[in-house]
Amino acid sequence: MTATRIHLTLAALMGLSGVALLAAAAHITGTANVQSAGQMLLFHAPVVIGATAARKGGHLQDGLARIALSAIILGTALFAADLSRRGFAGEALFPRAAPIGGWLMLGGWLGLAIAALGTKRA
Repeated sequence: MTATRIHLTLAALMGLSGVALLAAAAHITGTANVQSAGQMLLFHAPVVIGATAARKGGHLQDGLARIALSAIILGTALFAADLSRRGFAGEALFPRAAPIGGWLMLGGWLGLAIAALGTKRA
């Protein structure tokens, strides 16, 4: 399976998970963390789809964009999983899981910015 298919499939699953978590948060009281997890997934799913299309169109430096997209996906999943576990079970996924996920997302965004500067196509 190609990186493009993997990234697009994971983005679709991020969107699905985000909708499911927001629906759960709407029906269960005291789940602000679950709501935040759902929002984070839904915010980043379209970014992954759009940046994947930009990468395929030659508007992002390919190798760096693949790494940046993978960091965004992994970081978002880690962040959302930790917040969801806190919301549903009252305990962390593992120590510092959400901050690690947050740093991966930030690094992925920075990587996309650099990938945009590193291509010759406008």
